[in-house]
Amino acid sequence: MDPGDSNNRLVAVLEIGSTAIRLLVAEISPDNHWRALDRASKPVALGRDVFNTGQVSRESFLECIALLKNLCEFIRGWGIPGRDVHVIATSALREARNRDIFVDRVRQETGLALNIVEGIEENRLIYLAVRYALKNNLPLFWRANSMILEMGGGSTEIMLLRRGQMVAAHSLKLGTILIDQASRLGSSRMYERYVSERLKGASDILSSELDLAHVRTFVVVGLEANIAAAQVGTHFNEECRVISRDVFTRFVQEVQVYSIEECMERLHMTFWEAETFIPGLLVYKLIFDRTRAAQVVVPRISIREGLLIDLAQGVDPVLQDEFFSQIFASVVSLGRKYHFDEAHCRYVAGLCMTLFDAMAKEHGMNRRERMMLEAAAMLHEIGMFIRASSHNLHGQYIIANSEVFGLKREELDIIGNVIHYHRGPPPSPRDIDYIALQREERILVLKMVSILRVADAMDRSYSQGVTLRAVEKKSETIVLHTEGAKDLALEFSGLGDRGVLFEEVFGYKIVVN
Repeated sequence: MDPGDSNNRLVAVLEIGSTAIRLLVAEISPDNHWRALDRASKPVALGRDVFNTGQVSRESFLECIALLKNLCEFIRGWGIPGRDVHVIATSALREARNRDIFVDRVRQETGLALNIVEGIEENRLIYLAVRYALKNNLPLFWRANSMILEMGGGSTEIMLLRRGQMVAAHSLKLGTILIDQASRLGSSRMYERYVSERLKGASDILSSELDLAHVRTFVVVGLEANIAAAQVGTHFNEECRVISRDVFTRFVQEVQVYSIEECMERLHMTFWEAETFIPGLLVYKLIFDRTRAAQVVVPRISIREGLLIDLAQGVDPVLQDEFFSQIFASVVSLGRKYHFDEAHCRYVAGLCMTLFDAMAKEHGMNRRERMMLEAAAMLHEIGMFIRASSHNLHGQYIIANSEVFGLKREELDIIGNVIHYHRGPPPSPRDIDYIALQREERILVLKMVSILRVADAMDRSYSQGVTLRAVEKKSETIVLHTEGAKDLALEFSGLGDRGVLFEEVFGYKIVVN
C-alpha cells in the first residue's frame, strides 16, 4: 500500500465497550488492503453500571458523551468524513435497559450513528480478524480442531471449528466485570470457584458439539490475553504471539494471587486493566485446561480490526463464499445436534437451490437470502427432535433459542418463520411471530416458503429418488423435468397441496414432467 496515494480512503472505527471506548484510524487502498494509522483508548464505567443496575447511569452517560465529542474532534483532525466513521457497541449496551435512549443521545450530541452489535455478529467480526491475523499459517491451524475465544467485560464469545469447518458459535453472559463483581470480596480461590461453576454448564454444551479434549488449536482474543502474551509469549508473526502450555499455566498460577496494586506495579498496567486481568486469565485457563492444545495463540486484533476487514473486503466473492460455507457448516452442526434426517434435508435444500437459481428474475432475492433459504431447508424438520406432530412449530422454537454462526437474530427470525410455514396453513395476519416481521421480511418469508414447500413435496416419500434435471418456464406454468423414481404418486399429491402458495406468490402453476 502506498500511504501517499490520494485514492486511499481513511476510515475510523469506534468501539464502545464495557470498560473503555476505543478508536482505530486506518487507511484502505483501492485494492482493499489496509493499515492502521492511529489508536486511542479511554476507560469508561459502562459495564459496572449496567451489570449492577441494569442501565447506564447519568454520570456514565455524560462521561461517554464528553469522550465521544473529544474523539470526534480527533477524527475530524484526520479529515475523515462522517460516512467513513463507524461506531459499534458491545455487551454493556446490549444489556442496558436505556440503550435506545443512549443511542439517541449519542446521535443528537455527536452526530454518530451507533450500531449495537449482537453476540453472534461479534463472533463473525472476531472470526474475520483471527483469520487475517493467522494469514499464511491459516491452513496449518485450521487443519486441526480449533477453538476461538474472545472475552470482554460482559460476555465471552466462543467458536468451535472441526478441521476448519464451523461447528458452533456461542455468546456467553460471562465477562471479566461480571466475574469481578460477583467474587471480588473473596480470595483468588473465590474467583476460581465462581468461574468454574459458571463454566461447567457451558463446557457441557460445548463438549456435546465438539469434544474439547480434541481441540488442538486454542486462539484467545482480548486485553488480558495480550497482556499475558506481552509478558511471557514468543513471536509467531507480526500479528500473533504464542504461549506454550507449561509457560501459560505457570504464569496464571503466579499472578492469580496478585492484588490489583501488584498487577499494576509488577506487570506495568493501568488500574482499569488490572481490575479485570485475573478474572480474564482464569477463564482462559479453565477452558484451556479442558483442551489438548499445546499452546495459546494470541492475535493482536479485536472486533475493531474485524469490522475494518469487513469494510475493506466488502463483497469479495471468494471471502463471501468461504464465509457462507462456514454458515452452512454451522447449520449442519445444529441439525446434527437435534438428529435431523440429513439425507432428506440435503436433498430438499438442493432442490430449493435449483429452483432459486432458475427463478432469479421472478423472486428477485439476493445471494445472502439464497443462503438463508438453504439454511431453512436444511433445518425444516429439526422440530422432529421434540415431536413429529407440529414439528414445524417445534422447529421454529428451536431456531428462536439457537445461535448459528454468521446469522443475525433478525435473519434467524425469518428462517424460523419459513420453517413454521413449510407445512400446514399459510402465513396469517393473526400469527404474532409473522406479523412482528417488517413488511419486506414477510414478503421474503412468503417467497422462501413457496419454494421450500415445492421442494419438500418432491421428496414426500423420503426416498430421494427423483432427480430434477431442468426447470422450464412457460407462460403460466413452471415445468419440473425429472427422472428417477417411477412411482411419483406421493410427490404428485404433495405438489397439489403445496403448490397452491407458490402459484399465489409467483403466478405460476407447478407441473412435473
